Amino acid sequence: MTGGTMENIERTVAASPARVWQLWTTGDGIAQWWAPDGFRTDVSTLDLQAGGELRYRMTAVAPEQIAFMEQHGMPLSTESRKVFTEVTEPTHLAYRSVIDFVPDHEPYEQLTIVDFEEVAEGTRVTMQVEPLHDEVWTQRLLDGRSNELDNLAKLVADE
Repeated sequence: MTGGTMENIERTVAASPARVWQLWTTGDGIAQWWAPDGFRTDVSTLDLQAGGELRYRMTAVAPEQIAFMEQHGMPLSTESRKVFTEVTEPTHLAYRSVIDFVPDHEPYEQLTIVDFEEVAEGTRVTMQVEPLHDEVWTQRLLDGRSNELDNLAKLVADE
């Protein structure tokens, strides 16, 4: 979209690449950590292959998130769609997200590339995220992805 350089987010999580892959590529796995704090994720479609689609609904469930969404005139529940562009189990995943939730902005696509590398502590997850249309929305995206990776790290640490 922006043609800018990719932003990188990295976390090391205490689980094998196979376990992290399973949490990242199954409906049950995604439902456990994908949403930011205060939201729930329900996967409706997951076709894990290049050209395949992931569709899910994210719903505000915590009182403070519901109040924030209502205050800003945003729906409490939104459907999201991603199309996988590369799938190499259990080390590499890439997908294009449909960005159609920005008020007063035409929908567009945004690329995310995720690599899973086995390290002594578990798995190093590296996300390369294509910036959104401006710095404010790019920072929101990065904050959301960082929160999600924190949730993933907490989930596997508790297993």
